[in-house]
Amino acid sequence: MTSSIAVDGRYVAVIGGTEVTPAVEADAEAVGRLLAEAGVIVVTGGREGVAAAASRGAMEAGGMTVGILPGRDRDEANPWVQIAVPTGLGEMRNALVVMDADAVIALPGAYGTLIEIAFALLANTKVVGLGNWALGEGVSILSGETPDDVVRLALDR
Repeated sequence: MTSSIAVDGRYVAVIGGTEVTPAVEADAEAVGRLLAEAGVIVVTGGREGVAAAASRGAMEAGGMTVGILPGRDRDEANPWVQIAVPTGLGEMRNALVVMDADAVIALPGAYGTLIEIAFALLANTKVVGLGNWALGEGVSILSGETPDDVVRLALDR
């Protein structure tokens, strides 16, 4: 599939839960769409929830999507992942989702999302949370209230 949007070479990981509310799903889809419209390659964990919604938003906007999968089967990817990368690493693949990203946008999730945030922070990668991710004293990530906010913060050089 040829993208109708010029890719600017940046990769942004969109992370969050696999079981999400309709509001979080809508936000994730909007984030994916806005990133694709900016010409960014959208990287996710490739399965359900935030990953599916962000991938759907990006693909429907003509963007490129990559899913870093925990299993060894490309078929576990959601239908909006264009490049499926099976790892066979289980939850250990969380590091791969964020380690090569130029920025990470974190939507609500659970421990897997928190681990991805930690890996991104260890790599000195910008992390922008949609909503508030309280990580403790001395540790912070940028935060936005809307999909527009977090995409703007992630893409701000």
